[in-house]
Order: sequence, then structure tokens, then C-alpha cells
Amino acid sequence: MGNPGLRDSRNDLTYAQVVERVDAFAEELSERGLGPGDVLGVMLPNQVELLIGLLAAWRVGAAATPLNPAFTEHEAEYQLGDSGAGLVLNASPDAPSAGLPAIHVDEMRAVATGCLPQREVRPDELALLIYTSGSTGRPKGVMLDHANLHAMASMTAEHFRITDSDHCLLILPLFHVNAICLSFLTTMLCGGQLTIMERFNPESFLAAVERHRPTYFAAVPTMYARLAELPDDVSFDTSSLRLAVCGAAPVSKALLERCEQRFGFVLVEGYGLTEGTCASTCNPVDGVRKLGTVGPALPGQRIATISPEGKILPAGEVGEVVIQGANVMRGYLHRPEDTAATLVDGWLRTGDVGRVDEDGYLTLVDRVKDMIIRGGENLYPKEIESVLYGHPAVLEAAVVGAPDPLYGEVPVAYVVPYPDTPVTVDELLERCRRNLTKVKIPVEIHLLDTLPKNPVGKIDKPGLRKTPQPR
Repeated sequence: MGNPGLRDSRNDLTYAQVVERVDAFAEELSERGLGPGDVLGVMLPNQVELLIGLLAAWRVGAAATPLNPAFTEHEAEYQLGDSGAGLVLNASPDAPSAGLPAIHVDEMRAVATGCLPQREVRPDELALLIYTSGSTGRPKGVMLDHANLHAMASMTAEHFRITDSDHCLLILPLFHVNAICLSFLTTMLCGGQLTIMERFNPESFLAAVERHRPTYFAAVPTMYARLAELPDDVSFDTSSLRLAVCGAAPVSKALLERCEQRFGFVLVEGYGLTEGTCASTCNPVDGVRKLGTVGPALPGQRIATISPEGKILPAGEVGEVVIQGANVMRGYLHRPEDTAATLVDGWLRTGDVGRVDEDGYLTLVDRVKDMIIRGGENLYPKEIESVLYGHPAVLEAAVVGAPDPLYGEVPVAYVVPYPDTPVTVDELLERCRRNLTKVKIPVEIHLLDTLPKNPVGKIDKPGLRKTPQPR
């Protein structure tokens, strides 16, 4: 049968068996009318079937839009509607589907009949619609084609020197492009092994490392923090790991050093955006690692900083970070104005502020955007504020990130009710619970008489961040 190529808690599949399962499900998708130009919604937790769903959609020429399996009906309905999905692969009849026809995971066809003709996937075909929010708070579909995905997998394979002897332990959620590209596609491109964990728990993760003997994994700072805080008497064999990647949020030098010393693997920090398919910079595994930076550009990419006027700045000068490369997205679905504002003069404008040193290493200084990064999960204040504004008693609402020792940042809301219109914190929290995924729910809601404003009358979020932090 050969070595497993793809594994989770219920499956051990060789590459040949993966192809069989993909062909079988692709036949089912084709029979259900899915084909070139269509979109498959995939709303599953981390499992082999999620990846088979993606591959089968591509097999018939369709794109896929992965959804967070914890989404409420409200959240799922927006993404499925905006993406134009015609069919949904989900967990059960109770899972959100926005009224679209659905295939439940246990009903997926697993044996191919051979009736589906072979077709070659074109590089310019749309492959993924990954949703990310912007300043408007309404999630935008990032259009990534097969050329973007192949470029990204090739770049990371070269940078991390991945070969067919590597084995990745996937622990990040597969509705994010990071897990799809760095863990899944890079490993598959090189013919390595992939073991999928449904969720992260520090001790079960270390037990899986000891049992499966992976050579690398990618995680976010919160996961490394939970590993580092394990009692000293907790011990597992991590000697198989040659590298680990940290991204999605800022990480301290102390945490990087602590994890390296305790677990013995090389830990490198990188940086990237969904709009850049996944990663754009990363410290090298074998070369000079500069702790505190997110490393140089990956092979095939260019990183620079620009002035407010759009001029490329010399090394060492602080400006907005911009990216070039075959990994840069096609654009935002149905949003030509947003696309034009983000893809400017051949560069992807990131909205992040940083400086590039004389060796090409990027240091992030600040964020132009108000995005909150909670344990590696991107939260957008406008989305949370929109839910709060939906309550008839809310006059003004502002959500900001507050420091948190475990998650890095957590959302805190400040609300001004209409005069003589009473509302309680519990009412507002209940509204958030009905309409938002758990990680987006504010850890605290403060009722105020007024919100601070800047000279032009906008809510002063920097001022709010200086107010008392959550308990």
C-alpha cells in the first residue's frame, strides 16, 4: 500500500487512495451540476474529507470557499451568498447551508466509477475564495487562482527545504489559507506525509509528535505560549522535528527562545497576508535568523516599504509594507474599487507599517488597520460593531483590542446607548452570541455616556485603548 500520504484520526490514505477518493467525490460533484466557474462551499472541521472536497472541486474546474465550521447561520449565509456557492459540503443536516443543496460528509462518494473524463487544471482558473474583512467590516472574498497556489507552495517548499521525506503535522484551522498552503499543498507538492489534527491541545499535540514523528509544523503564537507554559515535568519526544513556523501575529523573542530551548526544534517567524496567498517573508531555517524580525522575502517575492506618496523608501526607513510576486491575489470578488486600492502600481499594499534593513529583513512596527489578532485569529472591529449597532438602543459602538497574556489581544467593546433608552451589558452580549463566532464576542462591554472623538469628529480608538483593560 505504501506510506500514508494523508492521515487523520479516522483515515490513513496513500496517495493512490487519495486520488481514488478525489475522483469519486468529483464524479458526485459533477452529477450535482458543479463544474467550471462554479463554487463549492466547504464547512468542515479539520479532517481528510475537507481536503478531498477542495481537490475534487478543482478536479471538475470549480473553486472552493472554506468556511469556519463554528460559523453561525448569519455568518455562513453571508459568505455562501457573496461567493456564489451553488453547493455545500458540510458536517450534518443541522449545519448551516444558507438554503443551498448540501452533501453531508458521511454521504461523500468514496469509490470512483471512472466515468469522469480527465481534464487539465489551468493556472488561471479560480481555486480558492478565502474571506477576510476590511475597514468596512463586510468580509471580502480574496480570489486565489491555481497559479497563486502553485507559486506559494513552491516558494515555501524551497525556503523550508521540504522534500518527500518530510512529514507535516497540521494543527491550524483549514479554513485559513496558512494551513491549506503551508501545511497541505507544500507537503503534497513535495510528496511528503501530512497528519491532520482536528484541534490543538498542547499535551495531545506533543503526544501526536511523539507518535507520528513529524518533521515540521506551523502554528500561531498562542499555541507556542500554551506549549511553553506546560509544567516542567511534562515531557514528550520531539526529536523528529527539524523546524517549526510561527506566524499570524507578533511574537516575543523570549517565547521563541523558550520554545527552542525546551523542545529542541528550530523556530522561525514569518509574515504574510491572505491577499498574498499565505507567506511573504520568513526567517531562514539554516541561515541568519534575526529574532524580532519576520525575516527576508521568500524566493520569488519582493518586499519594500513606501511613503504616504507611494515612493519606495530606502533601507531602514519606516513606511507601509508592500509585496510583489506570483503569489499576489487576483483581486477581491465583486469589489473592483477595493482591488484597485490594494493592488497599486504592481504592488500589494498590506496596510501594515514596517522597515526593511540593509539585509532585506522586515521588522513590523505597527498596523494601519484596526484589526485585532486574537490567538492568530483575525478579528475585525467593524463586524462586531455592526452587530452591536443592530440593537435599537445602541447610539454608538467601538471595538478595540486589549492586551491579553494568552491570546495576545482580545476584543473589548464600548457602547453609548440612546438617551432614555435603557440597555444592559447582558442584552448586548446575548446579541453578540447569537450573531458572532465565540472568538469574536467581546470579553467586556462598557456602557458609556460618550465616546472620545478626535478633532475631525471620528471615534478616538487610540484613546479608547488607553482606558482600563479587561479583568
